[in-house]
Amino acid sequence: MTSAYEYLEARFGPSIRVIGSLLFVLFHIGRVAIVIYLPTLAITSVSDMNPYVVASLVGILCILYTFLGGFEGVVWSDFIQGVILLGGAAAIIILGVVHIQGGMSTVVSDALEHNKIISADNWKFNTAAAAIPIIFLGNIFNNLHQYTASQDVVQRYQASDSISETKKSLWTNGLLALISAPLFYGMGTMVYSFYSHESALPKDFNTSSVVPYFILTEMPPFVAGLLIAAIFAAAQSTISSILNSISACISVDINHRFFGKKNEKSEVGFARWMIILSGLFGFGMSIYLIAADSNDLWDLFLLITGLVSVPLAGVFAVGIFTRRTNTFGVLMGLIFGIIFAYIFNGMGGGNSPFYVSIISFIVAFVFSYIISIIVPGKQKDITGLTIYDIKEKSNYVSIVRMKEDDQEV
Repeated sequence: MTSAYEYLEARFGPSIRVIGSLLFVLFHIGRVAIVIYLPTLAITSVSDMNPYVVASLVGILCILYTFLGGFEGVVWSDFIQGVILLGGAAAIIILGVVHIQGGMSTVVSDALEHNKIISADNWKFNTAAAAIPIIFLGNIFNNLHQYTASQDVVQRYQASDSISETKKSLWTNGLLALISAPLFYGMGTMVYSFYSHESALPKDFNTSSVVPYFILTEMPPFVAGLLIAAIFAAAQSTISSILNSISACISVDINHRFFGKKNEKSEVGFARWMIILSGLFGFGMSIYLIAADSNDLWDLFLLITGLVSVPLAGVFAVGIFTRRTNTFGVLMGLIFGIIFAYIFNGMGGGNSPFYVSIISFIVAFVFSYIISIIVPGKQKDITGLTIYDIKEKSNYVSIVRMKEDDQEV
């Protein structure tokens, strides 16, 4: 199996496969834009460099790196950069606390006074952005998308030597997530306290770049240089992974599927052109973000995830956990999931972007199942394609079956 969306064709047909692949491509082109924009903020927040020039350099270098490189090196570079960034977050917290008068007690006091720490109100089940139940459920659905319906993660599974190694990496990732969440939220709280007491941010400062600004203005030069280099390296690695995945999806799910395979030279050339084109589209969107001077990048990312990607996770889930769904039902479920999420987001009123993810997943799943029952389609052989076919003595089941035609698994 090359593409995650080959499963969708085996389960529902080629149309759902193509739609799933295109949704992945659209979402990750937007993600490329955000990843280019972030290191651009890191540099321009403390210098007079033109942000458009910085974004151009970041974008062009990342496209060239991906064009010339491969995928497996991305996995190791991700690991090294992750270690540096986690260590950097811990160093930022420690250094910041040391320089705040009153130390940790001041940070805790500020957090309590300005509602930066979880309170009883946060546990109430409502649509507010700070509601813990909504954050918890929203993260579940966002991660369901990432680990089941996203080609860039599936390629990491494929880079593993065995199923057991893949399982180990997933457990390790879960452990690191438990460590990284309090680290990064704690870093944000510390920076908030620091600039409330010890220093002031420049007038009309874009708060999306407050952490890079702290790194470059308050930390020792060597540490600051290492962390900023890690931010740029992480951006390069992330973009490389995304562009490789986009290229694989377009090549396998569209070009191979509908136009057939060609000689190796033509295949490589086509894949590289897809890297260039998708990289340029992402770069163009990053220019738009710079012009808009967006202050809410995290909320924007969550919103795009909920609107475009999480409904796709709902389609994978309904395919795996039900037997009666069909192509028409899934197509309608996907459409309704996106529409309902868009309508809810348009209501405004301080609703959490996580709520968009919850609604889009549930609507996609439920509507897919109900419409499939109301409008039954042609029966397909789905042996081996649902959870009910897992062997009792086996911990793994292949979700894509080899066909006798020219499909590659």
